[in-house]
Parts: sequence; structure tokens; C-alpha cells
Amino acid sequence: MSDHDFIILDEEETKDGSSSGHESSENKKTEVTASEQKKEKDDDGYEKICFICHRPESVTGKMIELPNNITVCPDCMQRSFDAMNNGSIDLNRLMNMPGVQFFNMSDLENMQPKPQKIKKKKEKPKEFHQLDIKAIPAPHKIKARLDEYVVGQEYAKKAMSVAVYNHYKRVATDTMDDIEIEKSNMLMIGPTGSGKTYLVKTLARLLDVPLAITDATSLTEAGYIGDDIESVVSKLLAAADNDVERAEQGIIFIDEIDKIAKKRNSNQRDVSGESVQQGMLKLLEGSEVEVPVGANSKNAMVPLTTVNTKNILFICGGAFPDLEEIIKERLQKKTSMGFNAELKDKYEHDKDLLSKVTVEDLRKFGMIP
Repeated sequence: MSDHDFIILDEEETKDGSSSGHESSENKKTEVTASEQKKEKDDDGYEKICFICHRPESVTGKMIELPNNITVCPDCMQRSFDAMNNGSIDLNRLMNMPGVQFFNMSDLENMQPKPQKIKKKKEKPKEFHQLDIKAIPAPHKIKARLDEYVVGQEYAKKAMSVAVYNHYKRVATDTMDDIEIEKSNMLMIGPTGSGKTYLVKTLARLLDVPLAITDATSLTEAGYIGDDIESVVSKLLAAADNDVERAEQGIIFIDEIDKIAKKRNSNQRDVSGESVQQGMLKLLEGSEVEVPVGANSKNAMVPLTTVNTKNILFICGGAFPDLEEIIKERLQKKTSMGFNAELKDKYEHDKDLLSKVTVEDLRKFGMIP
């Protein structure tokens, strides 16, 4: 070929080839977007629960889906297969046995209780969303906001403002560096109607954190009739819309804490007193506990989830009757003779007698240290 020769190309074929390439790439994109939309539609943000063991998908792994929205974990499915393969159950004999009927899977839809859902934990690293160390109001600002709602109780408002500020500053600092500050809780002592519950409600509303208020009189030791100790965390989880990360930064107020004091003269097992206090120690100090979702007992057919109580603020309150007598007995041990003697009726009409309470007084009342 000379330099003056030229080549004629089929432009239509090249155009068709390029257009087909664009179409194939566009089809792939539409397939990917369609699959992503289908995943987003199927994933409603809640975990699947095993129908047999009631464990969430984050603990068991990928669930096996059955008809009528029934999901079973691989462990339970494998155990069922093993039980059938081992020959312990002869299905042929069961078919001919009188009085034995095989139920229909569609009947389970009406038999199973209303399912409780658990929100999935986000895979991204945990961040402190609600409270930032720079956004936490100072104690005097918290006290000023409490003054707008609560009249009186000046010492209680100051003490609560400082304690809550220190607690949430510790929570915010824990996500920033390796400095670890010990957990601290609060105990409010005062007669009925003094405003203990209202102070806690107002405080939770100002900080915009989930709050759970429970009564200690209904708590019993695990295995007995009554509410389990973990039910107080279950109420907080329900107040946070089953969001574990938000519940782990909430406030739990346990009222009537004086009603679970240790019985002084009792030969029987104290299932609603000292046993409840011993079970609450791990919650107050901070630990990971398994909590029933939407129920007051672990024995209920509801899923279980793990909640870390390290960053939960526990506030206990009670009237503590007869505590003043214990304080008087301790203060009046001094002699009533001599120049520096104290009269025995010095503390009879003291209105601030409860402010002189010590840990030893609470131990004599029946609270374990």
C-alpha cells in the first residue's frame, strides 16, 4: 500500500458495537441499583430473631427463613436435624400412633406472640452523638434550668447538677482518650412528696436522654414470682425505642429503694430484699447483662440482647423511715455530763437530721455496702 491509499471503515458496525457496550454497562448499573434497593427494602433496620432460642441475628449468624416470617438460627436447625438423624424419633411410628397429629406451619402465625424487634447496631465506629464534651452544660447552667421548674431543694439541685455533669463528662471523655474515670451513682433520701421523682424527670428532659422509672418493691430474685432485676434495664431499652446504643447513655431511677432493705430478724430466704441488692451490684458497678426485650422476665418467649451498663446513670431514691432514729442513736453516744456535754434532746427537733447520714447508718438500716 502506498501513502496515498486509504482504508474505508464500516462506521455502522463501530457505532453498533459502542452502543451495545453502553447498553450492557447501563443494564449492569440498573441491576446493581435494583439489588441495592431490594436489600434496603428487605432490611428495615431491625434484627431477625430465632423462633426457637430467641437470640438475635448478630449473635447467631445468618438466619434461615421459613414460611410465615419464621426464622431459625443455624444452631437450632442443626440440632433439629441431628435429633431426627440419630433415630431417637421414629416419624413412621408417629404417623400410625392414635392421637398424634402433625400441625400445619400456617397455624403458627396465630399461635406465636407479638414479636419484639431489636434495632441493628451500626457497623461504623461508635460516636458520642447526643452529648459532646463541649456541648454538655456546666453545673451552674443545669442548676439554673432546674430552678425554672423546681422551687426549693437548693442543695439537692446543686448536688444533682454536679453529679450529672461529672457522669456525662466521663461518658464523653471515654470515647476521646484512654483516661478511665470510675462510675458514680446517686442516692436520694427524702420523705414522700419532697420532689425526688420530679427532679429526675426534669433532668432527663433537659438533657434529652432516655429515662426509665421503676419501683423496687416488685423486684425479686431470679426464678421467683415477680420482676427480674434486669427488667429495670429492659424498661430503659423500651424508652429508647429498642436502640441499644442510645439506651446505654440513659438514666434509670429506682424508686422505693428502701423497701428492699435486709430484714433484721428473718430465718427465711429473703428473695425480695438482700438477694435483690446483691443482684443489683453488677448493674450499678457497670457490666454487660442480657436483657429481655419487651418483658420483665428472661423466662418469657422474647429475644434477649446485651446491654452495657457502664455509662448508664443509676439514681436511687427512697423515704428510709426509721433512719432518723439510727442517726440520733449514733449522734447521742457522747456523754451528757461535763462542760462540753451535749443534751440528749439536742437532735429531737432537728429538721436537717437526714443530712448527717453516713454509710454506717445505711448499713444498719439494711443496705449492703
